[in-house]
Amino acid sequence: MTQRSYRSITADHLLDSLDLVQSVFTAHKDAREGELVRSLVEEIRLSQNHLPDLELIALDEADRVVGYAMFSRLQLEGRYGDELLMLSPVAVQTELQRQHISKELLEYGFARAAQLGFGAVLVEGNPANYRARGFVTAAPHGILPGKTVHLPHIDCLMVKELRPGALARIHGVVEYPYRALQ
Repeated sequence: MTQRSYRSITADHLLDSLDLVQSVFTAHKDAREGELVRSLVEEIRLSQNHLPDLELIALDEADRVVGYAMFSRLQLEGRYGDELLMLSPVAVQTELQRQHISKELLEYGFARAAQLGFGAVLVEGNPANYRARGFVTAAPHGILPGKTVHLPHIDCLMVKELRPGALARIHGVVEYPYRALQ
């Protein structure tokens, strides 16, 4: 069985993680999508929302980046920046998908985020991919997509509570502050 480790990113894996994200999203959709998601990571890294402790990688036994997940601060209408996170992007080396790498990486991230005091995580994506990780539709919790959030369906904007009761007080309209997402 392959040994993998999960941890916060370090300077020696910054470029490799960008390359992984770009190649995974290019393979999944097209080259434009790969470039867009790479730009998103670069933009978040330069922003005040970046949390190096929550930019996570999965490494194989040869210390190669095989998985990536970024949790960053997210505000709703200028509030909740110390409570709410955005999960984006998540990528696993294409030929290693379906081996629970993203599951283990996300579970590591949820635990780490909770330790750091965050109460909830927001994600945009296919509900089938995130429901098993405890995400639910955000709208019934009063978290609604704004003009910069383009969803195929309202159920694609999901939230996960990291601390019991955290969602009782977090509500508002989601607007992405990143050019790459607008």
